[in-house]
Amino acid sequence: MSRRSNDQGRAFEFITLITLHEEISKIREVVIIKNSSYEATKRAWESIDAPLQVDLKKAAMAAVGSIFDLEPMILEDGNDKLELLVQQDSQGEKGDVRDILIVRRNVKWEIGLSLKHNHFAVKHSRLSKTIDFGKKWFNIPCSQQYWDEVNPLFDYLKEEKDKGTKWRDLPDKENDVYVPLLNAFKEEVERSYEFHSEVPRRMVEYLLGEYDFYKVVSVDAKKITQIFTFNLRGTLNQSTKTTEPTTEIPIAKLPTRIVSIDFKPNKKNTIEMFMDEGWQFSFRIHNASSKVEPSLKFDVQIVGMPTTIISINCMWM
Repeated sequence: MSRRSNDQGRAFEFITLITLHEEISKIREVVIIKNSSYEATKRAWESIDAPLQVDLKKAAMAAVGSIFDLEPMILEDGNDKLELLVQQDSQGEKGDVRDILIVRRNVKWEIGLSLKHNHFAVKHSRLSKTIDFGKKWFNIPCSQQYWDEVNPLFDYLKEEKDKGTKWRDLPDKENDVYVPLLNAFKEEVERSYEFHSEVPRRMVEYLLGEYDFYKVVSVDAKKITQIFTFNLRGTLNQSTKTTEPTTEIPIAKLPTRIVSIDFKPNKKNTIEMFMDEGWQFSFRIHNASSKVEPSLKFDVQIVGMPTTIISINCMWM
């Protein structure tokens, strides 16, 4: 992700936090926890131009009302103080993809929002000579066969890095690097799944994180904010003593089978994975910088979801 895209994403986090605070404070007591992550999003907000600020404010405002409808616990006046905070990026490495938390400590309740600006990516995980993706993704260490296949590829990239080579100057990066690396990744997933039936479930839990959350995506070109309900454990959409959510969110089932995993047609840098219960992912491998490095990054996208994951379109003008 470019610095510009990163700043815009952080700015969207900031204005969503501020908008939540403005609207909640009309009903009940609420406070923003001003940690280092809050300050980082505030700087990002101040760095973007005024027209984009206007659009992001509209995008945030469009989403907030729907979130209130889904989560009546936010506005319930329980004589406690509601807290809003931006999480540190390091939480994502620990399995928590939520950017903003809405917390009521007295009743031990919280929900989280994952904010995205003009993109729907899930993870940006890496493959390298030192990253055991099997252990990290689904708690099953990669086999020796996998390491025997990928280590020569990363050794080659290390040699080219030491020469100062740029990716564009490699003779055939797709056939020499992307295809064999993705083949090794694909075959390792298949090997692990053959002996461990929990691989599909654990992979989705890794890609989506350890906590239920709402994914809030601003799509500026369409002037729409989309909310996706990732209620995998049943912690979202809780009623209060007096109020029920206006929309019921079902619990989404995790997959139990990998139906197929293969290269996307006519693509040498992308693997597609199809699972049961409606889960479909694409894994596009790419270089994150212009110079060769001995690691590659995945851009993971959800291309299919269960019907129990609700999508809400919030229009703004």
